[in-house]
Amino acid sequence: MKITVRELWEEDIEDLSRIEAACFSLPWSADAFRELLDRAYCTYLVALVDDRVAGCCGYTEICGEANIDNVVVAPEHQNRGVAQTMLRKLLEKGRASGVKAFTLEVRVSNLAAIHIYEKLGFRSEGIRPGFYERPVEDAAIMWLRS
Repeated sequence: MKITVRELWEEDIEDLSRIEAACFSLPWSADAFRELLDRAYCTYLVALVDDRVAGCCGYTEICGEANIDNVVVAPEHQNRGVAQTMLRKLLEKGRASGVKAFTLEVRVSNLAAIHIYEKLGFRSEGIRPGFYERPVEDAAIMWLRS
């Protein structure tokens, strides 16, 4: 299995929309992904497995801090290192552009994702009660500070 990570392209959006719909109860639309392409303060990467779109992750940067808005991996590629590979590249890219701290929210029940984030150095610093819908669930607020 060959994992390649590169910037998000317009051609990736339909595949990403299908992956989102397969993974989330409130998926991002194709239009939401398209809007990212025009925002200079957003950085989004795509993972390809054997040259096919397998996932995406990205952040919005404000004043030297980056909020990781989305991490998604197609169900057939989960637990195979895709998310970790994408996130490592995203963190490298952010640091190279001057980002000093990264934050994200994750469902408290998503232990697999929390484990990946902790391996990358993120630490839980609080809870956002009822942050998620369908189903309603708390979010762990995680930070990685340089």
